[in-house]
Formats: sequence, structure tokens, C-alpha cells
Amino acid sequence: MSPAESDALIAALPKAELHLHIEGTLEPELALALAARNGVTLRFGDAASLRRAYDFADLQSFLDLYYELAACLRTRADFHALAAAYLERMAGENVRHVEVFFDPQTHAARGVALAEVVEGLIAALEEAERRHAISWRLIPCILRHLDARAAEATLDALRPWLGRFAALGLDSGERDNPPSRFAAVFARARALGLPAVAHAGEEGPPAYIAEALDLLQARRIDHGVRCLEDDALTDRLVAERVPLTVCPLSNVRLRVFGRMEDHNLVTLMKRGLLVTVNSDDPAFFGGYLAENYRAASRALGLDRAALVALAENGFVASFLAPGAKAGHLAAIREVAARQGGAAR
Repeated sequence: MSPAESDALIAALPKAELHLHIEGTLEPELALALAARNGVTLRFGDAASLRRAYDFADLQSFLDLYYELAACLRTRADFHALAAAYLERMAGENVRHVEVFFDPQTHAARGVALAEVVEGLIAALEEAERRHAISWRLIPCILRHLDARAAEATLDALRPWLGRFAALGLDSGERDNPPSRFAAVFARARALGLPAVAHAGEEGPPAYIAEALDLLQARRIDHGVRCLEDDALTDRLVAERVPLTVCPLSNVRLRVFGRMEDHNLVTLMKRGLLVTVNSDDPAFFGGYLAENYRAASRALGLDRAALVALAENGFVASFLAPGAKAGHLAAIREVAARQGGAAR
């Protein structure tokens, strides 16, 4: 398949995004505009100088900038603008479903009321559903570099909106922050009806993936690319059909892999894992969802069947109801047939 044919198929396929931090969609131009509106002083004079800062040595160097720019987000209107800009892009990329992470603790630490965050995001998501037929789920995340007491307080603060959330996530810096530290808060969340998803196996070891499964009862593993270092764990993920929300451009920009050609996406798929493609923090990592598909396709030689399988997996691994999943899978099969290849 030629690059042009691959790009055309990627554009035509209905897609879902399951690993997206809404704060990570803050483009430099919007960050500067919000900073000016809210009286926030940034150390960057213009968008070009800010973009030059997007050269990260590792996950922590990214997180330092990520949290710095989050200071621009103060009001319900800011969070609405942030989400609306992302969703408008997704409409243009034929994305039909999104499951969006946000970090309540990042904003609470700056004195931003949780209602400003949640209501601003939900308003934008509901508008995109009406205007663009993009379905959605919203997932608050616990910051693992903070302590378990802070996590418990965050869950309490989220209770007025529990019915609007699909799950509780675990994110932030993995190093020396195992999932086991948060077993109690995730047990409480389960009792309240929120399943778990968890970042694990990006910079952290395969053992963190096992902890997320065993102690948090995680339904999905976000990243998970280091699972291949443990054959028994990989076999378990395959047998239990635990989805991995893989983020190719993020993995390269954060030096998990030296270059896209070294990424283990194809190996993960060949091992039988339920792999999805996502953008993570696209404003910082050089591309939104379609660009992650294109970059992986070009570097790894993904064929038509692999691209169709990845698109299918995005819906299979989602929190959508079975009937909605079936509708999207049927649409993918139609596109695959029209573009000259059969779905698996």
C-alpha cells in the first residue's frame, strides 16, 4: 500500500480516541491567549519560543511544562475553549468517539473550583455531540506523584458528577509511584460504580501493569508498551483481552523509543494484544490522532489489515455500549471494503 493509499484509508476510517489528556491539547497560541486573559505571566514571549520548549528528555521534563501551562486555565470558559478546540479538530479527522482524561488535582492546587473544570468540559463535549455526532466519555485521573490522602479527597470532591464519568484513571510520573499506593481509593471508586484505567508500563516496569490489574482491577492499561519484557504478563493481557492504549508519537517524544521505526506496536499486535492508537498530549508531542496513525503506518509499514484492526480496536476497547460498538464496527467494515480491503 502506497503512502497516499494509507493516508486515504486513515482519513476515511471512523476512529475512536481513548487516551487523551485534555490539558495536553493546549496549543501555544491558546495558552498565550488564555494567559493574557487571566493575567498569568508565562516565561515564553511568543508561540514560537513556547514550541521550542517541546523538546523533552523524558516524561518528567514534559510534565514540568505541562503543569506550568495548566496555570493558564482558570475559568469554565477556558476549559470549554480548550475542549472545543480539540473536538473541532477531531471532527475534521473523522473521529467518532473520544474518552477524555482530565486532572482535577492540577487545577485544585491553583484554587480553581472543580465545577469550573467539569462543567466547562462537559458543555464542550455535549456541543460536539450535537454538532458533529462525536460521542464521549469523561475520565478524571488521580495524580500518582501526590499522596493517597490527596487522591481520597479528590474522589470525594468528584462525587457530585459521578454519573457523568466513565472511569477513574491514574496518571502522572510513573517512576517510584506504583499503582499499589492507590489501591484503597480505587476500591472506593469501584464501590461507587467507577471502574479503573491506569497508566502503567510506559517508564515504569511491567510489574506496575500487574499491580494495576491485580490491585486496581484496571479495565484498560494506558501505554503498557513494556509488557513485552514479561512473557507471562503479556500472555495474561492477551488471554484477558485487556486493551492497551498506545501513543506512538508520545512514546518517541518522551524517549521510550529512540525513533518511530523502533516502536513495538507491530510486535504487540502480532502477540495478539488488543492495541489501540491514541495521541496522549498532542499539542506537546507533534500530532493528533490521525497523525499518530500516519506516523506509525509510514515508519512501521502497517498494511491495510493492520490499520483496519487498529481502528476496530479503538471501539472494541471503549466504554461504549455493545450496540454502539457494533454500529461503528460495521461502518469500519464498509470503509475497508470501499477502499479495497476486507476487515478482519
